[in-house]
Amino acid sequence: MSAASRAPLSSTSWIRSRRAALLGAGAAVTALTLSACSSGGTSGGGGDTNFVMGKDGISTAKKGERAQAPDLSGKTIAGGQLDVASFKGKVVVLNVWGSWCSPCRAEAPNFEKVYKDLKDKGVQFVGINTRDTKTSNALAFEKQQGVTYPSLYDPTGKLMLRFKKGTLNPQAIPSTLVLDREGKIAARSLAALSEDKLRSMIDPVLAEK
Repeated sequence: MSAASRAPLSSTSWIRSRRAALLGAGAAVTALTLSACSSGGTSGGGGDTNFVMGKDGISTAKKGERAQAPDLSGKTIAGGQLDVASFKGKVVVLNVWGSWCSPCRAEAPNFEKVYKDLKDKGVQFVGINTRDTKTSNALAFEKQQGVTYPSLYDPTGKLMLRFKKGTLNPQAIPSTLVLDREGKIAARSLAALSEDKLRSMIDPVLAEK
């Protein structure tokens, strides 16, 4: 080995190397947020998927072909602890949102209305708040919109990254997923939802035996 090859990295080279590593680590999170606050997205995942997208832009997977939702647990924006797995046996509606997102603001009243209608019928709503640097912003949004169901605090998008590629994973903000009673992903939307569209996602899963 030559002396040159044994020489330590210069400070400039070390900084460049460190910067490249940090950029690589953040690339996946950045990819999730490129289409943030959009009115839709792709049905992506690519390859061998077990879901179909309807004309209404809602993707669904049949029973027996659904992917298990990943671990979705942690602190809520209110400072408590929440684990989505604790709602197994219920239909769970997951909504990815941010206080800075106009489509999220538009759909929030629809979610609260449907939540109130269905919470006593075996349906649990859970928000996933992302890219808000302060929980105070998220809490102010909820107060303004009258949202009463809990939201996990996910400022860096780490919970979103737990969903496997090729499944009905959240790819935009807002995104909405419906989990069946076994905690498997039954439906997904990558757009802000009207009350009717939200109900059309939930009702077939709720009707399952």
